[in-house]
Amino acid sequence: MTAIAAACFLTPILALLSTRLETSLRKILAAHPPLVFAAPAALSAMFLAIAAAAGAFSAPLATLILLYTFIPTVAAYKIRAVPPPSAIDFAIIVWFWLPLEFSIGAAWIPRPEQALLHVAAYGAAVTLALVIFLLLRGLEGMKYNLPRSARDGLNLLAGFAIAAPVLIAAGRAVGFLGPFHMAADPRPGRLALQFGVIFLATALPEELLFRALIQNSLMRRLGPGFGTLLLAGLIFGCAHLDNGPGPLPNWRYMIVATIAGVIYGRVFQNSSSIFASAGLHALVNTIKHNFF
Repeated sequence: MTAIAAACFLTPILALLSTRLETSLRKILAAHPPLVFAAPAALSAMFLAIAAAAGAFSAPLATLILLYTFIPTVAAYKIRAVPPPSAIDFAIIVWFWLPLEFSIGAAWIPRPEQALLHVAAYGAAVTLALVIFLLLRGLEGMKYNLPRSARDGLNLLAGFAIAAPVLIAAGRAVGFLGPFHMAADPRPGRLALQFGVIFLATALPEELLFRALIQNSLMRRLGPGFGTLLLAGLIFGCAHLDNGPGPLPNWRYMIVATIAGVIYGRVFQNSSSIFASAGLHALVNTIKHNFF
């Protein structure tokens, strides 16, 4: 069921990588802006259909998902003529992020179904964020496209060459990483499959939020200097305070994630596509899960 739910949302998310489709949808929304409300309606319906199939449908949950999807859409529709990023754009980004970060609504979902519906809510949030910022708001610099230069691959490799020793040293120093060990199953095929799952389920959505939306918007407001890059990395690090393993707040994870966020952010800045930083993010996570 989780795989089906993920596929329902991955399909439109990956489809929007098509420049032709993105351009066509932008033109349609520019000519008929109210059509943007079809997105929260469809995404809410998909989420509630999954909830109903899992036996977790309830009126409070339905109300919550409708508010979660329609409120940011109404806000974006109201400011559609205002060049992004505005203060309301930042509020919309926070609206998408924090309810997922703190699992708002989990009390209305049976515990066995919480992971499934978290995936569905995550998928709805990412899809709607793309509709609002990529299509309706036309936020420049998101780089939500396939790589357009071989340099992206070089940036990924250069980022990894920096990230690996720095993150290992920092992680060991603060007690976040254990000693190096061989993966339980080090077969290349299994590691490649795990990399792909991490890329789609974790790295790409997080890079959309923290690099394409947060870092990109901050740099358009504050400038592209290192101070802004560090601020974006710190926000990324703070998002890991409530993550395990370890006692919460997890300061060790925050420190390591902040450093990683700065490196991912620099790779994002220097590349033509979000795939460069997302690929580095997925590679770092894959190695951490298997060798430390």
